[in-house]
Amino acid sequence: MTKDTPVIEHRGERILAFMTASAVILSILCILAVIVATLLGVRNFNSPPWPTVFFLPAIGLPIGLIMMIILLIVSARRRGREAKDARK
Repeated sequence: MTKDTPVIEHRGERILAFMTASAVILSILCILAVIVATLLGVRNFNSPPWPTVFFLPAIGLPIGLIMMIILLIVSARRRGREAKDARK
């Protein structure tokens, strides 16, 4: 019979992971939108959604990278604490 192990929730890590993924995915979608619009012949990128579409990857990708590094640090610290507690 299998041993029942308690489920440990790491809500903060999960939220941080989803925020990281959404920032990076949204930035990539904006880059793809600019590429597709250029291929389709859009020449006036000064009209309203385009300044935001151009600006979002410049902010979203660095923020996603920073959040990814934070997630790596938080996860490593948690695993280190769990390993330390398991040895006791």
